Amino acid sequence: MRVLVVNAGSSSLKVSVVDGLKAAWAGDGLPDEPPAGIEAVGHRVVHGGERFTEPVVVDADVERELRALTELAPLHQPAALEGLEAARRVLPDVPHVACFDTAFHATIPAAAATYAIPREWRDLGVRRYGFHGLSHAWASRRAVELVPDARRVVVCHLGAGASVSAVMDGRCRDTTMGFTPLEGLVMATRSGSVDPGALLWLQEHEGLGPEKLGEGLERRSGLLGLAGSADLRELLERGDDDARLAVDVYVHRLVGSVAAMAASIGGLDVLVFTGGVGEHAAEIRERAGNALAFLGVALDVPRNASLGAEPRPDVDVSADGARVRTLVVTAHEDLEIARAVEALLTS
Repeated sequence: MRVLVVNAGSSSLKVSVVDGLKAAWAGDGLPDEPPAGIEAVGHRVVHGGERFTEPVVVDADVERELRALTELAPLHQPAALEGLEAARRVLPDVPHVACFDTAFHATIPAAAATYAIPREWRDLGVRRYGFHGLSHAWASRRAVELVPDARRVVVCHLGAGASVSAVMDGRCRDTTMGFTPLEGLVMATRSGSVDPGALLWLQEHEGLGPEKLGEGLERRSGLLGLAGSADLRELLERGDDDARLAVDVYVHRLVGSVAAMAASIGGLDVLVFTGGVGEHAAEIRERAGNALAFLGVALDVPRNASLGAEPRPDVDVSADGARVRTLVVTAHEDLEIARAVEALLTS
């Protein structure tokens, strides 16, 4: 099946054509005249809420429900809906399928999904949803293709946004992001997990309202807040105290999260790095691997360091004899979306 994949981010629009589950074309922005032979369009939608746990063909009712979820993902949901509208104008006669970043995490058990908060808040839908699910689904599937006997897989999706997931027998059992993509790891400009008491203190003592708190946590925190730059490559090259602290905090939170994810699935068979940082920051992989030696992780340092920025096959960077296999997997949300679209429309 020839599928046009539309990936609308908060500040970018990426489109690609996947033909027979192989990438055939990619670009930025939606062309006025789409490539020929498109049989379906797959859309990345960040939030599916509690209802949408599988890909779904978009009709008027589905679109209305997706719009109602905008408050849960205000940076991303409107962009996805705009991409849907634009693609429908260009390709009105083919099915349009929404594929959700939250869906892969719908299998996490209640113990992992539930916050210990009053029932009336939980009844409003306040729970852990998880994000980056399309990337986690692809990377965990590739891990089992490369290591067929693996059952317990931890995936580190590290990019401007970052999250870790625990996958057991192909099903997600835990993840670091929660009700929003703010929870969990330190990210480029997002804080990751912060004591909610600190936010209450800032509200009370500094008079920070929701808008200023949200802007600070989303856009002025993370690596940027720690060291004045959201670019991890720059921070790794700098030698000043702020840059060193930022990288140390980043790795500390990452290592602790991997260990927690491994605990949730009773151990670790394969550790996967994906996303822009996960694929290209050899030092981060090495430092994390060294800190996770107690779990059986060990990297082949020269092989790990040899991976450059150019496109390459997925690579095993484990040291000989390591109990845990460590893989570097190229992120392919486009192929995961196309696979889901084809499975839905041909089933």
